[in-house]
Order: sequence, then C-alpha cells, then structure tokens
Amino acid sequence: MNTPISWIKAYVPDLDCTVQEYVDKMTLSGSHVENAVYLDKNLEKIVVGQIEKIEKHPDADKLVVCQVNVGTEVVQIVTGAPNVFKGAKVPVVLDGGRVAGGHDGSPNPENGIKIKKGKLRGVPSCGMMCSIEELGSSRDMYPEAPENGIYIFDENKDVKPGDDAVAALGLRDAVVEFEITSNRVDCFSMIGMAREAAATFEKPFYPPEVKETGNGEDVNDYIAVEVQDTDLCPRYTARVVKNIKLAPSPEWMQRRLAAMGIRPINNIVDITNYVMEEYGQPMHAYDLDKIRGNKIVVKRASDGEKYTTLDGQERNLDHDVLMINDAEGPVGIAGIMGGENSMVTDDIKTMLFEAATFDGTNIRLSSKRIGMRTDASGKFEKGLDPENALEAINRACQLVEELGAGEVVGGVVDVYPNPVEDVTIPFEPDKYNKLLGTDVSTEQMLKYFERLDIGYDAETNLLAIPSFRQDLRCSADIAEEVARFFGYDNIPTTLPRGESTIGKISEEARVEEIARNVVEQNGFCGGMCYSFESPKVFDKLLIPEDDELRKAIVISNPLGEDYSIMRTIELNGILTSLAGNYNHRNKNVRLYEIGNVYLPKALPLTELPEERKKLTLGMFGECDFFLLKGVLEEMFLKLGLEGKVQYEPSQEKPFLHPGRQALIYVGGTYAGFLGQVHPEVCENYDMKCEAYVAGIDLPVITEKATFERKYKGVAKYPAVNRDLSLVMKKDIFVGQLEKVMKEKGGKLLESIQLFDVYEGSQIEEGYKSVAFSLVFRSPERSLETAEVNKIVDKILAELEKMGVKIRA
Repeated sequence: MNTPISWIKAYVPDLDCTVQEYVDKMTLSGSHVENAVYLDKNLEKIVVGQIEKIEKHPDADKLVVCQVNVGTEVVQIVTGAPNVFKGAKVPVVLDGGRVAGGHDGSPNPENGIKIKKGKLRGVPSCGMMCSIEELGSSRDMYPEAPENGIYIFDENKDVKPGDDAVAALGLRDAVVEFEITSNRVDCFSMIGMAREAAATFEKPFYPPEVKETGNGEDVNDYIAVEVQDTDLCPRYTARVVKNIKLAPSPEWMQRRLAAMGIRPINNIVDITNYVMEEYGQPMHAYDLDKIRGNKIVVKRASDGEKYTTLDGQERNLDHDVLMINDAEGPVGIAGIMGGENSMVTDDIKTMLFEAATFDGTNIRLSSKRIGMRTDASGKFEKGLDPENALEAINRACQLVEELGAGEVVGGVVDVYPNPVEDVTIPFEPDKYNKLLGTDVSTEQMLKYFERLDIGYDAETNLLAIPSFRQDLRCSADIAEEVARFFGYDNIPTTLPRGESTIGKISEEARVEEIARNVVEQNGFCGGMCYSFESPKVFDKLLIPEDDELRKAIVISNPLGEDYSIMRTIELNGILTSLAGNYNHRNKNVRLYEIGNVYLPKALPLTELPEERKKLTLGMFGECDFFLLKGVLEEMFLKLGLEGKVQYEPSQEKPFLHPGRQALIYVGGTYAGFLGQVHPEVCENYDMKCEAYVAGIDLPVITEKATFERKYKGVAKYPAVNRDLSLVMKKDIFVGQLEKVMKEKGGKLLESIQLFDVYEGSQIEEGYKSVAFSLVFRSPERSLETAEVNKIVDKILAELEKMGVKIRA
C-alpha cells in the first residue's frame, strides 16, 4: 500500500515528524514499511522564476537568452526550450542546485545532476529552467506539462518569483510503501492508514466529513436494483448523477493521485479512483442511458456464457462468476471489470455510480478463472467491510458536487438484506498481560482502544469492535493491539510461565540425527530428491513388470510425464545425482538422502498411502562394498544395534550386482539392502564406473534402536589371546564363523577380530584362509590356560561340522 505522507496529513493535520521518524514509529506499531520514496530526492535550490525578457542568441538559431526574475535577483539563462514566452512562470534551478535527471527522461543518477553557471555558445547562463522530467516526474503524472519544453505554471496558480518550485508542484512529499497483511483490510485505504498514524503518534484523527448531497428527485425513479445471489453480494448501493460535465480534476486531487502512481484522466474517473484509494472501496460508473430497462440485476452467469470486457477481450464465464446485468443481459463482471456495452464515454449525460461488497473468495477465484486481475478485484478479494460501501458512494457524490462535475439525484438505492452484526469481545486485561509478559494498566489499555475506535461498555465489560476491524475476533487479537501500542521494543524479557516439562526430541528424530551425523562424518553430503518421478524409472532400475513397486500413485495434475507418479523406491534420486556428478567429472562422490517413499494400500486410492522414511546412500570413486558396509556398521553401533544386525547374501534386488549384494536384517526383521549397482543400471544412468548404494528402512531401525548405555569399569584381570588360522571353502562366509564363535565362546569371549584373508598358491583351489584374534577375559578372576583351551576346542569342534579346519 503506497501512502503519500501529505495525504495522511490531510486527516492527521497535527502530524509533525520527519519521514524517517514516521517510518520507524509506524513499523514499531505493526505497520511494516517496505520502502520510502522521496519525491523531492536530488531537487535542490529550485525556485519559481518569471521570464521578464527574451532575446535571440547571437550565435545559435535554436537558443534564446532569457532574463528571469527569481525573487532575489534577475538571472540570465540560456535555453533551447521552444515553449518559453515573456511572463511565463517556470521552475528554475539556481547555480549550485541539483535536478533529478535529464529532459529526455533518462534514468536518474543516484545523486542527481548538479547545475553550475557557465557559458552556452559564448553567452553566460546562470541556472536552468526545468522540464517535469528533470524534476523526477513525468507527463503521466503532470498531464499539463508539454511533451517538449520546460514546465510552465498555470497563470491562475498562486505562485510568485522566489517561491519554492518543488513545493508548488507538490513534490515536497514522500510516498511510504507499507506491507499490509491480508487480514488488515482497513489498512488498504488512506483513511485506514491515517487512523493507524493518528493512533501511533497519539494525534487527533479527522476523517472526511461526508455531507448530504442530492437534489429533490428520487433515485428510485431512475434505477431499480435486484440482488439474486446475496451470498456473493452482501450489499449493493447505487446513486445517479445527471448533467455530467467532464473536465480535468482540480490540482490537489491530481497531485494526490499522481503521488500514488495513478494517472489523472478527468474529474469523473479521478473521483472514482480517489474514493477507491481514500476508503479502500472500489467503485464503478455506468452510462445510465445504456442500462436497458433502467434496472440492475446481480446474479451468477450461465455456464458457457461469453462476455466482452472494457479491454475488448472476450471472457469465458461459468456459474461461479458473479455478473452485473441490466434488464436484458450482462453489463459487467462483478468486482473485476465493466463491460464494453456499458462503458463511459466523453458524451455521457447521466451516470450510475455503483459501490458494492462482493464475496472475496468468489472474486479471487473468478479473477483466476477468467484470467484477469484488476486493482478493484485485488481489493475485493480481501473481503471488504459492507458498512463502508454507503459512506464511500456518498463521498463520491459529495466530490461530484464540490467539483461541479454533475447534478446528484437525491436518495440512494441500498440493497442490504443481512446487515453486519456487531462484534463484542470480553475485556480481559489480566489475560493480555499474562500472555504478553507485561504490566499495562487497564486505563492505559482503554486509551489504546479509544485511539483505535474500539468501544468499551463498563457495565457489560465488553469491547465493541468496529466493523472495519475484521481481524479482531478473540482475546489474542486484542492482546496484539495492546502489544503494538505499548511497543514491542518495550516488552521486557520474561521467563515462560507454567509447569516445567522435560524437553526432548522424538525417537525418530534422534535416530535420524545419529544417522545423519555418522554418514556426514564419513564424507557423505546430504541431498533432497523429488518425490515425483517418471514411470520410466522402473525400467531403468530393471524392476520386473509384475513387481509391487510398479504399483505407484499417479498424480492427477502432473507437471509432465517425468513427474507423474509418487516414488515407491528410493534409489532414482540418488542415482540421478551420482550420474550428474560423474558427468561433471567429479572423481569421488558420496551422497545421502533421508526421504519418504509412498506405498499405496490399494489402487485407485481409497485411503492415504503408507509413507516410509528411507536413508539412502550412494557412492562411486575410491570405495567398495566393504567400505559402505563399514559406514552402516558404525551407524548401527551408535544406535545400540551391535550384535542384532545380520547381512545375508542375496540376488533378490534386480538393480544390484547379483554377486555383490546383501539384505540387512535387524533383530530378524528386514531393514534394507546394500551392494554394487548393476552394470546395466549404471549404463541406464550414463555412468561408466562402479557405484555402490544402500537403502535403510528407518521405521524398523527406530523400533529396534536403543539409547540405553551401561558403564563397564576398566578390567581388573588380564586378557588371554588366541589366534585361529582357519581354512574353508570360499562359499562359507566369515559372518557364519563369527556367529559360531559368539555362541560357543560364551560370556568369557570379549572380542573377535578378523585380521587376515588369504587366497593363493599355498591354499587348495576353491578354498580360502582366514585368521581371527580372539580375546577372552573374566571380570571376576584370572583365566587359566586350560579353561580357555577348552572353550577354543568347543569352537573348533563346531566349526569342523561346517567343514572348517585349522590351517596346517
């Protein structure tokens, strides 16, 4: 919302502060300022000058030499402006002054352009007469300015030589841009922002005094109004103005509109724009002579109906679009734009003014549906106050009379079947203070409310909320009003009140945090992959046609085929990222993601799918199967799963190398997989290297994880070490041997360490040699050699059943 400070001062005349003070204090009271634009930026030493004499330049056909009275003296200025004449009053920048930019409207330099006395073709020139562009504005905002030439003040304007030309042009002003939240509809108007300024600076607020207007006629003799869809149009008001006299609007109105970036057009158009900005109430004008049957009907459009709006575009309508109709058909789209068949032209004689309130949600949806958004729809869609419509239309008619733009017909048509009910909220000062951590007195709170037009009934202890404050509906809203006028910067720091609680993160979040820390410490970088994927992913991953993973949820409005299903397997995103890194010639890459897969319980969907969170790891470069397994083992150790995890060789996963993959079980429950990516899958992702991946089902890990840790003291008794060198067939896995050792070693077996694996000429073909270091210890006594040998013999006897022998 752009608000010229000069316009604010029209309603708060006692407002006396600098622009920066205004910006700072308004921000602290809750009206956040985005920007402040000084209209007089870089304009220095610019006064009104009157041309007293004009002579031809002796050495230039297109230049003239002017003697200009600037109040304190007469200065000589050489100019090439074609529109100068004796007696003209013009803005003059004196020697050492500054202007905003060039006559050609080129971008203004940051510090403007400094003007110094000098010579033009040998003739001294002390200053410069200015065009409107050189003063930082444009002909759009000052339509009376010439297209080529300097700006000349109207002969009827009360200015004299030496006066401040910048002030005379209304440029001693600043436009403050506020970021208004959508629930503060009242602040999308100059009156609303002026009310906020008055409350903030504790100054009297003087809203426009709307006087009764109209001749002795009855408006009902000119127009009838019927609202069929009152749910979409809570209030519709209409007035008639006859004997229209189109003319330029007065300078004060043009300057206020121009400061807000609205180009002045004529008195009637400017009045509707002025009232829209002043009250935040859009208005529309119809040529009454074009309203067939002298009747307005507000109702929904018909499905498939077409209508041409003022911009000449044909719009496709449906039943949800609200239309303004006359007795024979539509004349405008409610709250958005009028129609070509009822547009106001220069030969208008009688005009119908409309000020209505429409359902904000319907206007927003209709605006999107027909592909048109206007200033009016932007205001309507926020949900306007119905009580504001009548005041606004009466204000417009008052301006019509004051500006001599026409004759207002007496009376107003006001269709308002369900007036807004008064809203009251209990006054609870103790509750507000407790919520805010403040100690504001009851009397001070009531002073704040009085400044905001919030009434108070001492007998019922109720606050009466004005209709324009649609954001005040509960005690928390009232507490916010207290906070912003007490001053957010004045609220002391206090400790939270209430019973103490033990704060902690959830088990799921704790597991994720540990998993993330472990993989990042091992060099993995986190990523976030899309949940939307292409059905082609299953083919790239070699998923069989009848696999359950192919039963994915299809998105009803996808961005395209590549994002048309919800993922059921976690690998595609990581493999795509690995491929991108590979093709950018990164040599060693480690990536991970924690994200959901979406498994439908039935298709088509009858209920929400199961969302399972997965930890996905992917790597290529200096890595192998066992390095990736080591990372997972470290994570399982940190999660208290030591001894509960089993790795089983598998050929189940089609996207993994059939001889280099394993399934992971935790406590007997399937928890994921790891392995080398199948070479064909690597080719599908345009990777000509070995890659390794792992997928961990985090819900299973969370269920099995434990964070209980028991302290064990330093061992008092010595350990007994035994090294075993064993020979076995290649198809026997080390994990099988470790399982036997743990079972037969009992409580005295403290640790098992694999320290050598050998295959070669000294071992029979088809066999391998492995060596373990076993540590035995008792926490209660020193172990005897015979006791340890007995345990080792039990282990060897059990291993021998598996075909494992001591290496000779």
